[in-house]
Parts: sequence; C-alpha cells; structure tokens
Amino acid sequence: MRKITKGQPPDSFLNWVRSKPASKNENQWFQELYTQKQWGIIADLSNKCAQEQFYICAYCCDHITGASTDTVNEHVEARAIAQASSLKYTNIVASCKTKGQCDASHKSQHLPLTPLMAECETEFKFKISGRVEGTTSRAEKTIEVLNLGDNERNNKALIEKRKQLTDNLLWTNGINPEEGLEDDDLLQDLVENLLIPKEGKLDPFAPVVANILRSWIAA
Repeated sequence: MRKITKGQPPDSFLNWVRSKPASKNENQWFQELYTQKQWGIIADLSNKCAQEQFYICAYCCDHITGASTDTVNEHVEARAIAQASSLKYTNIVASCKTKGQCDASHKSQHLPLTPLMAECETEFKFKISGRVEGTTSRAEKTIEVLNLGDNERNNKALIEKRKQLTDNLLWTNGINPEEGLEDDDLLQDLVENLLIPKEGKLDPFAPVVANILRSWIAA
C-alpha cells in the first residue's frame, strides 16, 4: 500500500452531501447516488479519488483509470459497520474491481490497517516472489480481509501479476531481480524515483517495488 492523502471532494459530491434530506441517514443518502443513477457525481468521485492516488488501487497498487470499467468507490470503513461515515470523503478511496480481492473481498469486514495510515507503508513486507506478508497482526488481518496474496492458494493471480510487473520495473531501472543490488545510495535514489508520479501517475505496483528495495537497504 501507499499512504493516501485525501484532498477536497469534487464539488458535485459536496453539493450532494449538503442536499441530504433530514429523512435520510448518511448511508441511505450515499446509496441514493446509485438508486437515482447519479452517474455524473459517481464518476466525479471515482476520478478525483483515482487522481489523488496517482491512478493506482488503494489496496493492491495495480493500475486503475478512474472509470467505472475498472474502478469503484470504496469505503475504508464499510458502510454496514460505520454508516455515519458513508458521506465522509476522507473515508472513500478508489479500488480496483478485481474479483475476489480489494473492494470485492473487503465487503463489510473491519479493516484494521488502511491506506489512510502511514504505517501501511511499513507493516507490509513484499517479496520478490510476488507474495506479501504482514509484520504485525493487524497487517496480517488486512491481507486476509483484502486477499492481497500471502500465498498462491489464496490469490495466485495477484502474486503472479505482482511478480511480473515488479520484475519489469526492476529491469527497467537496471536491476536484475535475481541478483539484487548492494549500493544503498543507488537503491535509495531508485526508491525516491519510483514514488515520483510521472504526468500525475505512478507505475502499477511502484510502491510494492519501493517496499522491496527498502528491505534490501535495511538488510
């Protein structure tokens, strides 16, 4: 994961929140966006979230476009268990729509470690194999809830995709994934470069590769 810094909501969504009638609670009024087919507001929300995440999924860090084809407005605190936070822009992120993971796996479960917390960048440990493990119990639980690929039995497709794109990013930056690199200064420069958006976008899984390189520095 990469920590997300939330900005201001799109005006269309802000106006929708302000127009909530007294007869509706926050959860009901968010659902009304879809019941009333307010696709413009929904699209504005998805696009704004994707933009501030540099077009990577809040959870797995794969590429998203912000369009409805691959992006969904996801509540970090699920609406079923935190209804009063349903209209809080600070509780909404852009997730990929991949089956069996991220938003589709989260559903209404509690998420103990989120991309809104700085610790999300340190409590997950990504491996060159494509797997991920949690360094704390809450990170382990989050991996389970979002099905982020701790082993092939749970999410082989994500592990294989993460490994492939991780290898590609390493090769692109002059590193043989099987050999690594022992120059800490160069590794740090690569970490910083990977996390600089190019034309407002990060490469898919760039925070994952940065996490791997940091572990090489620490070693």
